[in-house]
Amino acid sequence: MRTGTARPTTMSWSPVRSPPPTRSPSISPRAAGSPCASRRSDAGVAMKPALAALLLLAACAPQGSPPAEAPGRTQEQSMTQITVIATVPEGAGEIYLTGNLDELGPWRADGLLMSGEGRERRASVLVPEGTLFEFKITGGSWDREGTGPSGTVLPNFTHRAEGEAGEARVEIVDFKHPPEAYIADPQGSGVLGTLIYWTDLDSAFLETTRHVSIWLPPGYEAEPEKRYPVLYMHDGQNLFDPRIANTGTDWGIDEAMMANVEAGLHGPAIVVGIWSTNRRGYELSPWHGGPDYARMIVEEIRPRVDAAFRTLDGPANTFTMGSSMGGLISQYLVREYPDVFGACGCVSTHVPLSPAMARDFLGLEGGPVLESPDKPYLIAEIEAGAQIPANVRMFFDHGTQTLDANYGPGHAAIRDWLLAQGLSEGEDFIVRTYEGAAHNEASWRARAGDQLAFLLAGH
Repeated sequence: MRTGTARPTTMSWSPVRSPPPTRSPSISPRAAGSPCASRRSDAGVAMKPALAALLLLAACAPQGSPPAEAPGRTQEQSMTQITVIATVPEGAGEIYLTGNLDELGPWRADGLLMSGEGRERRASVLVPEGTLFEFKITGGSWDREGTGPSGTVLPNFTHRAEGEAGEARVEIVDFKHPPEAYIADPQGSGVLGTLIYWTDLDSAFLETTRHVSIWLPPGYEAEPEKRYPVLYMHDGQNLFDPRIANTGTDWGIDEAMMANVEAGLHGPAIVVGIWSTNRRGYELSPWHGGPDYARMIVEEIRPRVDAAFRTLDGPANTFTMGSSMGGLISQYLVREYPDVFGACGCVSTHVPLSPAMARDFLGLEGGPVLESPDKPYLIAEIEAGAQIPANVRMFFDHGTQTLDANYGPGHAAIRDWLLAQGLSEGEDFIVRTYEGAAHNEASWRARAGDQLAFLLAGH
């Protein structure tokens, strides 16, 4: 491992636990188990830069499902009328159909009010023949998304538009409850170990309050003298409980952790999950609100965690991990606070974030002024000579599908940057591509164990 005292250069911040619900043979859930699972329409239209940015907004946002590319239609294209018939609970109130059609938003939670007042509701839409209609059933908002028998959010339903007319029957067992209902019943998540919540935490650095999830591994109470390393993760609502997770698929961090422990790859760690808010883009961008978000973790949350739980101190025992924008803030934390965080896991990091994208699609003002507004912030820092602090380790990865399909060049630049500073690949850092992986929780869940094994190596 490289040693020294270099300081960083910065620019001025499928629900696996649940069985699949029974559905009509003509309806199939998306394979990855989340509305983020695919970012292209079945018509094969290439992803546009603007769409990619919109998907970034939605992929891990606190609420809501992402917009998928709506099936396009031509003037002479044949249309299929698809009638969706949804069986819903008694007394469900107004029920809405949403999906990947322009007339439904696309993916506006209250896209089309369904007819009927009892358990059976109906709505009809016109879909270009030959394309795949993807849809969900809601109570008018993403807080009231349809759920299955286990109480988890259902994946997208799909129906192929064929012929003049088609019918799609689905069953909605219940609708998503407010997060507070699940917070009050942490063991109902099926979590391994113990899940504790701190709710509505105030911060002197950020305007918005947030929840924090603390996961204690099995055996924590049985060994009162044992102390544990700590992993700080972002988008904490998506880590442990599929009932709360934005897409109905949680990362399964508890399962990945204990699978690695049983395999002898490392010992257990405490995991602190910091929930995102409706200001997620601002808070997780190192070039906007990220420095204040970092101070909240370092100066407010971390001392409270250390006081409440048996933690091991120092950067050799403290790590951070996140996906997409969470990957950006994770690498920032390690570079800016190497005396606190010794390693970062950067999953599907949104390296393409640029001033133009931040302004046009995240609504963020300010930040560094670059020679080109389309140049990614992180690439500009690399080109300006940013240094990696001594003795820190970094794991970057990305997939090859959906939004991740755009991440190859940026991650290649990161690899060259780390090698140029004398870091040892495989020991000090990893940059890995996962073929076929998409930009969603289901894909991140599938490889979470790899990141944990790297971060917690030696524990």
